[in-house]
Amino acid sequence: MRQSETGPQPRLASVANPLRFRHPVRKDGQAVHDLIDSCEALDDNSLYCNFLQCTHFAGTCMLAEMNGEVVGWVSAYRPPEEPETLFVWQVAVAEAARGRRLARRLIAKLLASDSCTGVERLKTTITPDNASSWRMFEGVADEFDATISDKVWLCGEEHFSGDHDSEHMLTIGPIDAGDASATDLDEMPEHTTAKAA
Repeated sequence: MRQSETGPQPRLASVANPLRFRHPVRKDGQAVHDLIDSCEALDDNSLYCNFLQCTHFAGTCMLAEMNGEVVGWVSAYRPPEEPETLFVWQVAVAEAARGRRLARRLIAKLLASDSCTGVERLKTTITPDNASSWRMFEGVADEFDATISDKVWLCGEEHFSGDHDSEHMLTIGPIDAGDASATDLDEMPEHTTAKAA
């Protein structure tokens, strides 16, 4: 999993620029694709893949809109053999929406949705050098008072022939997805630190 909140931007007022959270629909595929493409730290997926996420996997994906534009995205799914797990694939936040803890808020909104009833843990993969993703998921673990563990899942040399850094599998749990509806992330003050989650 690669997560990106990049680029210096002026602080935004929540009241002046309210965010709307919702599950994606088919017409969102291109906007999601463009958002991911704008985040240098993220691996590109095909446009077709993003349309599948916005349709077949819409229930376990969440986007954020600001002034009618998609500025935040989380894609995830529940592995068939681990239905109590939510695997987070990618999190993307546009430059214009950084500093609002949007990555964590997207995950909290997703966990609070009906599609995540029964989820007991989060999983994701992160490369060792992706400091912003590590901080963000450590923050998610703190929000749920859950433990976080990691182990190498895909080895850079063995699985990527040295062309990609190793991917560590993070596991956060136990969590109660129902607690996500009570999160106070929306009430937290905004931050101006680059790559804040």
